[in-house]
Amino acid sequence: MTQLSPAQKPAAGATAEPTAKPVKDNPKSLYGGTSSRRITVRDIAAAKERGEKWPMLTAYDAMTASVFDESGIPVLLVGDSMGNCHLGYESTVPVTLDEIAILSAAVVRGTKRALVVADLPFGSYQEGPVQALRSATRLVKEAGVSAVKLEGGERSAHQVELLVSSGIPVMAHVGLTPQSVHAYGGYPVQGRGEEAAQQLLRDAKAVQDAGAFAVVLEAVPAELAAEVTRSLHIPTVGIGAGVECDAQVLVWTDMAGFTAGRVPRFVKQYLQLRELLGGAARAFAEDVVGGAFPAEEHTFH
Repeated sequence: MTQLSPAQKPAAGATAEPTAKPVKDNPKSLYGGTSSRRITVRDIAAAKERGEKWPMLTAYDAMTASVFDESGIPVLLVGDSMGNCHLGYESTVPVTLDEIAILSAAVVRGTKRALVVADLPFGSYQEGPVQALRSATRLVKEAGVSAVKLEGGERSAHQVELLVSSGIPVMAHVGLTPQSVHAYGGYPVQGRGEEAAQQLLRDAKAVQDAGAFAVVLEAVPAELAAEVTRSLHIPTVGIGAGVECDAQVLVWTDMAGFTAGRVPRFVKQYLQLRELLGGAARAFAEDVVGGAFPAEEHTFH
């Protein structure tokens, strides 16, 4: 998922209080439920039937994943967004299957309850269904993820169909697909205009018919995303797609204010982690330079 679209940031140091409360009257709820077993795609389908909305965040390491897991986030995506916010690439395109596998395994080890979904990176499934199956099988067997995500609607339907028929759950991704950044010439909103809207709707239905258990809608007009959500029996996961989607996902470094510079318009920052961590680093440095650290309580004799 892209992080490069311009947007206004909240005021420095600003935080936002959550408005939603955990669902406590249903132990099966994805967020706020009491079940300690790992969430499955059947739970995701049941949430759609209940009309339950749920949150998803990205994660790229065991420690961060454990925090989100303990916080009740039901689905964690090991996204190729790691290219932008974790590995220092300019886009998601350079991310390799090896990198996805290593970080996915770490996220799985750091979690107990969350459904862990791993992205299939650019070049790991575009050749066709057999290549997609080979790549996805590696992530399931080596990294231990429960599902994979791939970009594309009608053009990726055959890949989705083979993976699902082989026992690998698939989350699809339509609308703005960041792996196509060079074809787009940037990260434009998708689905504007009648023809584009109809194509997006066809894409979403194609991956549903192929067996996807959910579909991400990225950078899509809210009205179109609402129509897609009403038209599908599988959940939609919005990112820049309005409030009517069944679920919402954010890149965690955007959500927590860790990303440098401007963040996408659709991001809400719930923390200013970059400021806080920088302040802690400066305080440590000043203690070292001034001789205040290590103090006696930090010293062995």
